[in-house]
This record gives sequence, C-alpha cells and structure tokens, in this order.
Amino acid sequence: MNKIYTTTLALLAAMMFFAACANAGAKNDKKTDNAPKAVKELDAASFSEKVFDMDSEDLVFLGDKPAIVDFTARWCGPCQRIAPILEELAKEYEGQIVIYKVDVDKEKELAQAFNVSSIPAVLYIPLGGEPVMTVGARGKERFKEEIGTLLLQK
Repeated sequence: MNKIYTTTLALLAAMMFFAACANAGAKNDKKTDNAPKAVKELDAASFSEKVFDMDSEDLVFLGDKPAIVDFTARWCGPCQRIAPILEELAKEYEGQIVIYKVDVDKEKELAQAFNVSSIPAVLYIPLGGEPVMTVGARGKERFKEEIGTLLLQK
C-alpha cells in the first residue's frame, strides 16, 4: 500500500511540474505575439490611405517607398509559412520598402478588387512602374530576388 501511495504522489508531482512548464511556455508565447510587427495589417480604409485609393477611378500608388501587399488568411498553411519570412524581410529592408498584409476573410471586397482567387498572393508595387501579382509560397531567397528585380530594380 505504501508503494502505491508513493508512486501516486510521484506521478501527481510530475504531472503538476509538466503542467506548470506548459503554462509557462504558453505565457511566453503570448508575449511574443504582442511584440510589434514589422508587417502591418491593413483593412480597406487603411489600404485606401496608404496604398491605393479604392474610391478613385485611377489606381495611383500612394506610398513613398516600394511596397509588398501579402493577401493572406489565418487558415492558410502556406500563408502562415511565409509570414515569418515577410517579418524578417520587413526588418531587413526597413527604410527601403514597406510590407503590408491583408486578411482576405476580413477584406473580401479588397481581395476581389485585385482578383485574388488563390493565396498566398503577393502584390509587388514599385514606385515607378506597374504592380506585379505573384501567387504561391516561396522562400526567403526568392522573395529577396523579387524585391531586387521588381521593387529596387537591382
């Protein structure tokens, strides 16, 4: 009987230890989720202020730096895979380009206006040229190549 009691206490202590560790990790994850993001999420109103005035007949880019707009969704696996890459690139190219994201579930009309039917869809907007839409996930090196050729003309 004493052996069962000791084993039960040991199991209970181990379960409490692992539960405490798991909760501590969850608290730390919440802290990183609240960290300022380099990629800014836009709604229709802020998109019209910072990128293109959607009420205007002519789409004229409003930014003062080349931009990337990532059309994304929380449920999209490939979108979630490129999100940290875009965060890194926004920090690496700070001052040279701006990176935004648009949640297609929240901003359906905006996604429709740009004929977004597959995601991730990434819109590259150079300062003096035509915007280019790409579809599909890509790695960091490919993003850097596209930033160089489509936005920074390198």
